Amino acid sequence: MDKVMRLASEKGVVLFSKSSCCLCYAVKILFQELGVSPVVHEIDQDPEGRDMEKALTRLGCNAPVPAVFIGGKLVGSTNEVMSLHLSGGLIPLLKPYQLC
Repeated sequence: MDKVMRLASEKGVVLFSKSSCCLCYAVKILFQELGVSPVVHEIDQDPEGRDMEKALTRLGCNAPVPAVFIGGKLVGSTNEVMSLHLSGGLIPLLKPYQLC
């Protein structure tokens, strides 16, 4: 869990993903369209990926990927990110991290 928390707090917007996950891709595209370039950690390509997946589940992710952290805090998975976006709450969280 230490590695996940360290990686999650290294940059403003962090996404834990799997390279074959279509929901992860959808979240990446959403961020791209909102002008944010998250740091993406593909856990299926990390030797410690299985442990990272377990740690994400222990942190409260319903599904281990995608797991989105903004400002070092867990936002959640696809459902939470999309709900936040539809309710107007995502853009204010991303504002400090948007590219000019």
